[in-house]
Amino acid sequence: MKSAISPLSKLPDVGTTIFTVIGQLSAEHNALNLSQGAPNFSCQPSLIDAVSKAMRNGHNQYAPMSGVAALRHALSAKVEALYGCHYDADSEVTVIASASEGLYSAISALVHPGDEVIYFEPAFDSYAPIVRLQGATPVAIGLSLEDFSIDWNEVASAINNKTRMIIINSPHNPTGAIFTAVDIERLTALTRDTDIVILSDEVYEHVVFDGQRHESMACHPQLAERSVIVSSFGKTYHVTGWRVGYCLAPVELMDEIRKVHQFMVFSADTPMQVAFAEALADPQSYLGLADFYQQKRDLLATALSGSRFELLPSHGSFFMLARFSQFSSLTDDAFVLSLIRDHQIATIPLSAFYSHNSPTGLIRLSFAKDDETLYEGARRLCRV
Repeated sequence: MKSAISPLSKLPDVGTTIFTVIGQLSAEHNALNLSQGAPNFSCQPSLIDAVSKAMRNGHNQYAPMSGVAALRHALSAKVEALYGCHYDADSEVTVIASASEGLYSAISALVHPGDEVIYFEPAFDSYAPIVRLQGATPVAIGLSLEDFSIDWNEVASAINNKTRMIIINSPHNPTGAIFTAVDIERLTALTRDTDIVILSDEVYEHVVFDGQRHESMACHPQLAERSVIVSSFGKTYHVTGWRVGYCLAPVELMDEIRKVHQFMVFSADTPMQVAFAEALADPQSYLGLADFYQQKRDLLATALSGSRFELLPSHGSFFMLARFSQFSSLTDDAFVLSLIRDHQIATIPLSAFYSHNSPTGLIRLSFAKDDETLYEGARRLCRV
């Protein structure tokens, strides 16, 4: 059907992304999937049992807008135990319908037309479009292509009286980098005595490797008081399709976020919330995640040790980067498409995480896969 109306697009330059192209080509070529940041293995059967029990017990109608009370209280207790910061379960904890919804609600509520929002590239692809939809300007600052560290002097130069928000993401998708004590020190100094909000994407908070600490904004009082933290049950419990997460913020910020949240989805899925409240009663359900994924990171790295790729360190998340520019002159996009067509292996070009899409000579590999998939994926990449 042809529309009778020609809409004026709010995102005229947004079209079919490389992610869609990769998905379509992968299906055509029956490619093995090391591209998607979602596990290909099942969650704990007890979690499914808990959801089924919640459904049978009648938890099938709308949850409270802010989330099931038992889950909010469990989250408040968990965050205080891990990070030493108390969030009031009634006014400063909100259960959201995915971390993506939380990001949108926070940016929509707190960023206004004419504002500027600093974020760091490579970046999760939704940050900049959400900012633009508010009539605000996203300001991209590139991370070092050597170690993906932040140049805080560049951040200082970018801050002005229009800067309303800084978006950070640690552990970082797509690079696997994590915030350090130096990052915390500089961020604290740059935002002190300002009206800048920090939006902290912490969906991989429990996937930090080699005994290092996750530097949550909740660990640092001067940052916590100006921060909105967004996290995800889907990443923690291997159920990315359930679309439930949570948001933490001081009450003054949370009041505004809830105003948007209530008109977007009102509340997240009820039986899943009941099940997650039960799951959080066992801290090992999330504290064991780092060792679990570190083993998968190491398995893939060892299996690729005989390849031509240069693997970059991954300190957290589900991902590691592999450099190919030392043996190929192809662009990131072209190289990834050649891997699918010629070797039946799907990865993601790092350039897809930049607004300018310039070649980087790097691809992203996901190790959130079962061991058989990781071994087979490495075997195919070793043939390149």
